[in-house]
Amino acid sequence: MARLLFGLGVAAVIFTIYAVADCAFFDRTRIRGLRRGWWIVVILFVPIIGGLLWFIIGRGRASRVGPSRGGTVAPDDDAEFLRHLREDAAQDERIRRMEQELAELDDEFHNGTTPGTGRTPGSGTPTPDDGFESGSDTLGTEHKHPDAPEAPGEAGPSGRPNG
Repeated sequence: MARLLFGLGVAAVIFTIYAVADCAFFDRTRIRGLRRGWWIVVILFVPIIGGLLWFIIGRGRASRVGPSRGGTVAPDDDAEFLRHLREDAAQDERIRRMEQELAELDDEFHNGTTPGTGRTPGSGTPTPDDGFESGSDTLGTEHKHPDAPEAPGEAGPSGRPNG
C-alpha cells in the first residue's frame, strides 16, 4: 500500500509540474477564465484539482472562426499589406512618368531638336556641340573656329579639305 501511495504522490507531483509548465508557456491569448498568474496559483495550491481545472477550463482551444492576434490574416484585411500595395503603386506611377519623360527627350533628340528648347541644332546661336566649326553670333558677325582652315579647299585639322 505504501508503494502505491508513493507512486500516486510522484504522479501527482509530475502532473502538477506539467500543468504549471503548460500554463506558463501557453499562448496568452488562448487562456480562459483567470489570468495566467492566478491559474498557476490554483494549480500549485490545489494540486490535482487545479491541474484538471486548468486543462478543462483554462486551456482554450485555437479559434477556428476569425483571425487570432498572432495568426495569419487575409491580405485584404491586413493594413500593412494594403499600405505596401499603395506605396508600390505610387512608385510604379513615378517610374512610368520618368520613363515617359525620358522617351519624350529621346524623341526630341532623334527628331533633330535640342532637348528642352525645341530648336534644331544650327538655328540661331550655335552651341559648342552642334558640330559646326563656324557660324554667326547674335550680332550677325561671322566667326571661325580657331582650328578651321582659312580658305575653302584647304586641309583642316582632320586632314580633309574644307568644303
